Amino acid sequence: MRILICPDKFAGTLSASEVAEAVRDGWREVAPGDDLVLRPLSDGGPGFVEVLAAALPGRRVPVRTVDPLGRPVDGEILLTADGTAYVESAQACGLHLLASAERDPLRATSYGLGALLATAAEAGARRAVVGLGGSAVNDAGAGLLAALNAVPVDASGLALPYGGAALLAVAGLTGRPQVRGMALVAATDVDNPLTGLTGASNVFGPQKGATREDVLLLDDALRRFAEVLERDLPGCPPGLAGLPGAGAAGGLGAALLALGGRCESGIDLVTRLTGLDAGYDEADLVITGEGSFDHQSLRGKVVAGVAGAARDRGVPCVVLAGRVSAGRRESAAAGVTETHSLVDHFGGEPHGGVERAMSRPAEGLRVLAARLAGQWSR
Repeated sequence: MRILICPDKFAGTLSASEVAEAVRDGWREVAPGDDLVLRPLSDGGPGFVEVLAAALPGRRVPVRTVDPLGRPVDGEILLTADGTAYVESAQACGLHLLASAERDPLRATSYGLGALLATAAEAGARRAVVGLGGSAVNDAGAGLLAALNAVPVDASGLALPYGGAALLAVAGLTGRPQVRGMALVAATDVDNPLTGLTGASNVFGPQKGATREDVLLLDDALRRFAEVLERDLPGCPPGLAGLPGAGAAGGLGAALLALGGRCESGIDLVTRLTGLDAGYDEADLVITGEGSFDHQSLRGKVVAGVAGAARDRGVPCVVLAGRVSAGRRESAAAGVTETHSLVDHFGGEPHGGVERAMSRPAEGLRVLAARLAGQWSR
């Protein structure tokens, strides 16, 4: 059999590549003669650059940048021969860079992503594709713009402190963004607007530590900032706050759109660049997965894209996840044949369930994959 293994990361435990390797190792224990094709994936969030670097010829350029609280952190960009720079927002803005007690969307900044983009521009990139996802920020890219020399200021002309809350006092921008003509693409599968009930603050703010009061404050602050961007940034599209994708990654989508960028489906882009379509056509079985397979997984995430592609070709698709909470009927309609979770696998052990799933994910995936091989392999 030919088995296509194309998972997303298991957030907080394993990268997409590590997940794929664990599944491969478990399958080979039972069916070593099967043809296993590994295509780790990302929809734009953590692992975006790593996944593309494994599939595309190019060079990885290390960049010293800062995390959402302004602390030094190492990042990198992928430069390819066609003049494209692939940039991962999570390397500078990722929620995984903060301890739970440090999460504070009122003051978290996207300045580090601006530093990554500045490096891409200085390296001569003609286009930058920015993977959006997994962010700890809610500043609509205010920090990003400041790093590119377009600084948000108050009514006195003083630069604002970093973070989304400070944007309540925004009165204008000083300077012009220095991107040297570099075209921008936001790779995301989130189509939320910047503000409103389905906007960045309301939908994603609580995941980043925002209280209800914080959400209301941030939504108002981002609305004010969008008005300033429309007024002061040449080329910014009208109605910025309501554009699809503007709310991606705490409003980073809005900043990229304001700079003349466009949005593109992250999973579609990665599928195309990694040659995954050919893998679907030749597969007898597809295995995908992610840390938590829930209702959001079926709305534009990696698993939804993989399962739908398998379904369209009549190929069965199995999901391995840390935890499974998506409904069976909804999953089946999306193309998922069956699901298996690490929480259930470890549930029978003392202190099992979630704790073991988080501490021993690779081991659990190998066992589940070996069990699948016994069921599916010819």
